[in-house]
Amino acid sequence: MRHLMSPLDLSVDELDELLNLANDIEKHPEKYAHACDGKKLATCFYEPSTRTRLSFEAAMLNLGGSVLGFASADSSSAAKGESVSDTIRIISCYADICAMRHPKEGAPLVASQKSRIPVINAGDGGHQHPTQTLTDLLTIRSLKGRLDNMTIGLCGDLKFGRTVHSLINALIRYPGIRFVLISPEELKIPSYIREDVLKAKQIPFTEVERLEDAIPELDVLYMTRVQKERFFNEEDYVRLKDFYILTREKLSLAKEDMLVLHPLPRVNEISVEVDDDPRAVYFKQAQYGVYVRMALILTLLGISVE
Repeated sequence: MRHLMSPLDLSVDELDELLNLANDIEKHPEKYAHACDGKKLATCFYEPSTRTRLSFEAAMLNLGGSVLGFASADSSSAAKGESVSDTIRIISCYADICAMRHPKEGAPLVASQKSRIPVINAGDGGHQHPTQTLTDLLTIRSLKGRLDNMTIGLCGDLKFGRTVHSLINALIRYPGIRFVLISPEELKIPSYIREDVLKAKQIPFTEVERLEDAIPELDVLYMTRVQKERFFNEEDYVRLKDFYILTREKLSLAKEDMLVLHPLPRVNEISVEVDDDPRAVYFKQAQYGVYVRMALILTLLGISVE
């Protein structure tokens, strides 16, 4: 039995197999429509979510399975003080696989150690968000045709953005990757990513504050929102929330084939006038998230479709 806590739980070969499966699901959805007949997915979400929770549910329903679970800690026995360890022991009696989001870093890992079913980390605090990373990789590979030899710009909240941390860890395994880290001083990438990942593995990167200075050289621009829920005080959030706004004018400085990704939800860091630009692929990205979660569910349940 395998769990998915981090993108690094999959080797590069396993990752390629998973993305190939997701591409096949996109092309031939009818082939997989009954692959999970009789199987149940539990979605245990201790934090609010729209895309991640609903895309997991859509993925399981598309495979012919069914879904049960809760959408907030308040609607579960966590409100009564039940531990994650006890919750997953109970969930293991009811479901075949579990997707868990939790505000505490490491909570899904604790659950996986007590679980009798595969557990997928659907986001833990500011730590990891592996299925979003799989979605990002599938989007880039499907639209660019490769995952190597690219300059990736990561813009916005690089300090608390778990999607950014996961994506960096996944992409550094491919040759020729270079990062441009675009953020204000207060939201720079954590030192453990800078020192223990980028510098330790000799990955080329630069840190800049102005988006306009970076955008002409990028193959992919990954925008993020400033997350109100990660701030300790309202003043800091208000001061930083509009630091970066991608407009049509700024996008005019970019390459014709640059991709704009965003894990969503956006607040106002991407102007709606950008939505119609063919380089803006964040809504396609959300669709790719369903295919990659379908592929992941099949892989962890050990179900193969001829």
